[in-house]
Amino acid sequence: MNFLQYLLIKLIDIYVIIIIIRALISWFSPSPYNPLYIFLISITEPVLGRIRKFTFKLFPTFRIDFSPLIAILLLNIIRNFLLGLYL
Repeated sequence: MNFLQYLLIKLIDIYVIIIIIRALISWFSPSPYNPLYIFLISITEPVLGRIRKFTFKLFPTFRIDFSPLIAILLLNIIRNFLLGLYL
């Protein structure tokens, strides 16, 4: 495994943790002015927003947001692909 693969895998791991933290914090209705919450939204919303838009187009009556779960699954597929390149 070269350095670029290792770096991408670690970045994916960190991003998954950030998505999980954002999902957990959202259960407790945080203050929209909290700097940590603003940071989490600014980092994760580009990915989660696109997934949310796509899933709500497919299932317009389904109101549960599964975008964090779908993002984590997609990131794990990419991570496993990167791990499998040199095995």
